Amino acid sequence: MLPDLTFDQKQDLVAYLYNFVTEHKRERIRHVLANRTRHLTVVLENIYQPHNASAVLRSCDCFGIQDVHIIEDEHEYRINPDVALGASKWLTLHRHGRGHQHNTRTCLQTLRANGYRIAATTLRPDSIPLPEFQIDQKTALCFGTEELGLSQEAHDLADVFVQIPMVGFTQSFNISVSAALTLYDLTNKLHTRPHHEWALSAQEEIDILTQWLIRTATHGRVLVRHYYRQQNWPIP
Repeated sequence: MLPDLTFDQKQDLVAYLYNFVTEHKRERIRHVLANRTRHLTVVLENIYQPHNASAVLRSCDCFGIQDVHIIEDEHEYRINPDVALGASKWLTLHRHGRGHQHNTRTCLQTLRANGYRIAATTLRPDSIPLPEFQIDQKTALCFGTEELGLSQEAHDLADVFVQIPMVGFTQSFNISVSAALTLYDLTNKLHTRPHHEWALSAQEEIDILTQWLIRTATHGRVLVRHYYRQQNWPIP
């Protein structure tokens, strides 16, 4: 929806949609949007338990991560609404689905082409401990299946390995716990850097804000079609 609108046209549409959203919700949306980032993105590879994948989405929303890439070579992603608590409504989900080949390679190579460093979370001995891992460049954090972790292909394509230090007998965390701990650490580091280094661009903000308002306002898509008719624009 809204494929051909200019920046100014989207601003006008936002002003129109604001009329159908409470002031409290408008302020909340503005605050959340100001803390959203695409400097970090999350990649989930073949996560087969809906409650775990949904918990990761919830953590991404809580820590301000906008984009989540879901690789579905073997397991189709399904949302558990009791766990996600509506988080997917506020995120941009990129699904690399079943029926296609080389989804992991395609996803990670595309991210690298877009300037992301590929960071594989792993237990390999040459991994960088999370407290020492720096976030001075755009980074895609990759998390694998609950039992096996990331695939060999994901490891081969990674630029760097990252590990959460552990001192107990059990040398692994549940994926949702691992993602939450990692995002907490890295977003804290990110927020010590100048805001402009990690915040959304003005174009990204208006694009996301428009989508959020459509999803927030009652009958948002109906309102958009009505606005298009008022402006004599072709309805997409």
